[in-house]
Amino acid sequence: METFTIDYSQKRQRTELILKKVNTLSPVPKILSEVLQLLGDPETSPHSLAKAISKDQSVVLKLLTIANSPFYGLTKRVSSIEFAIMILGYDEIRNVVSALSLMESMKNKSDQYLDQRSFWLHSLITATIAKKLAMDLSLEKCSEAFISGLLHDLGISVIHRFMHSDFVIISDLSTNGTPYLDAEMQILGMNHQVIGETLLKNWNIPEMICGMVKNHHTPQLSEQLPVLTSVVHLADYMTQKLQMGNLNMDNSLDLNEFIFTTLHIKDLTELGKFIESYREPLKNQIESLKYLI
Repeated sequence: METFTIDYSQKRQRTELILKKVNTLSPVPKILSEVLQLLGDPETSPHSLAKAISKDQSVVLKLLTIANSPFYGLTKRVSSIEFAIMILGYDEIRNVVSALSLMESMKNKSDQYLDQRSFWLHSLITATIAKKLAMDLSLEKCSEAFISGLLHDLGISVIHRFMHSDFVIISDLSTNGTPYLDAEMQILGMNHQVIGETLLKNWNIPEMICGMVKNHHTPQLSEQLPVLTSVVHLADYMTQKLQMGNLNMDNSLDLNEFIFTTLHIKDLTELGKFIESYREPLKNQIESLKYLI
């Protein structure tokens, strides 16, 4: 039987050109640029960093809400940015501020194809679950799991905002039965994983976070952090199974069985019980997450 290989190269080149323009249309947020500059100076004090972050009260409120979330795992109440910096450390503060700043800069108007509130709630719930999973599994780099969960679908937001006519076609294809990632490939020559990774690299987000975003549907392709990438994939899948913050785009996506090996889960029955154990704690968490959007 003859097989055909579809050449997506022209569509990919077109998408890459659009992404270059996105960098111009949506530059690095001012607060993020200033914070990253300060973090690059070993002489920067917690007070100076706190002063820079405090210029954006929206970021301040969200950072403190995240730090005080039960799922975030801190034992002390965090009441100020300076205290958050001392408790979390510069690396984690950089990651959280980066994610929150990019989340703000990528927000768009809702329409019938993407409700912004639902989209970012999905991202926050995925981040929350990923952080909790990483902690429960005694993994390192739990904050990176949170940030990767928060930014995992950034590419979807970018397509919706800057390639809207393509987004409509992709949505229609998906509604008519084409798996969402396949629909993206057909129209754009790449999927939202690669688009998210491309933007994050241009904004100088740490490589490990870029890699997890690139492979959150395909953790078996992660060369750097396959276990943590599996955690983000499972967190994304759990929003669907628990029907908490789930997205229509994920309806056609299956669980990647690679996670059974990396996360040492025996079978689907054990996984089902594991996922269900998160239902009640998450219910209590979702209300506070809504205030972050």
